[in-house]
Amino acid sequence: MDRSRDTGVQALAALDEPTRRRLYDHVVAQPGPVSRDEAAAAIDLPRTTAAFHLDKLAEEGLLEVVFERRTGRTGPGAGRPAKLYRRSGREIEVSLPERHYDVAGHLLAGALEDAEASGGSPRGALEHRAHQYGESVGRAAHNHPGTPLAQVLEAHGFEPRRNGDSIDLVNCPFRALAREHPGLVCSMTLRLVGGVLDGLGDTGLRAELHPRPAHCCVRLEPAEPT
Repeated sequence: MDRSRDTGVQALAALDEPTRRRLYDHVVAQPGPVSRDEAAAAIDLPRTTAAFHLDKLAEEGLLEVVFERRTGRTGPGAGRPAKLYRRSGREIEVSLPERHYDVAGHLLAGALEDAEASGGSPRGALEHRAHQYGESVGRAAHNHPGTPLAQVLEAHGFEPRRNGDSIDLVNCPFRALAREHPGLVCSMTLRLVGGVLDGLGDTGLRAELHPRPAHCCVRLEPAEPT
């Protein structure tokens, strides 16, 4: 869940310009890196225009710049390497409301591997994985003093809202999965959020299942005195 929605939106917005989108589509359709001259000729653009848009796509992380000598020669006299463009390895996903199906996929796949290796319950393995993941998120925030719980939950798509002494989680990052498999996904989410609380420490709150329409199935309630 370390994606930046703002940078993702900005990167995708770069493709809203028609010429830039045509250049991007051309580059990613090629079997190898593409030069400015090749891209300009392919979609009938002046070289300077193609260069500007290609560099903008690289700046936004949509394309990657590499330098290669097209002649195959090396050493003195081989000439300068050409500046080439290819699809970057960056993955960009933006959803509104915010979803984190990649996190659910990693947890589910890891849990299945754990259950196969141990012969245990897949659901138990998933809950364990989810708690570990949430705890790692909480510990990371705990190591940066001044990071409030609400900020951590907001960064991970839960949209926390204070409701008296409780905190409602207005958004479910796993909404489509929760609709199809509510028992499995809600128990995973409960353990994940509980892990966040454990990792942060001393929040005075506990995670409880409290399913309601248009909300996450988990709600944070005041912890009972011990």
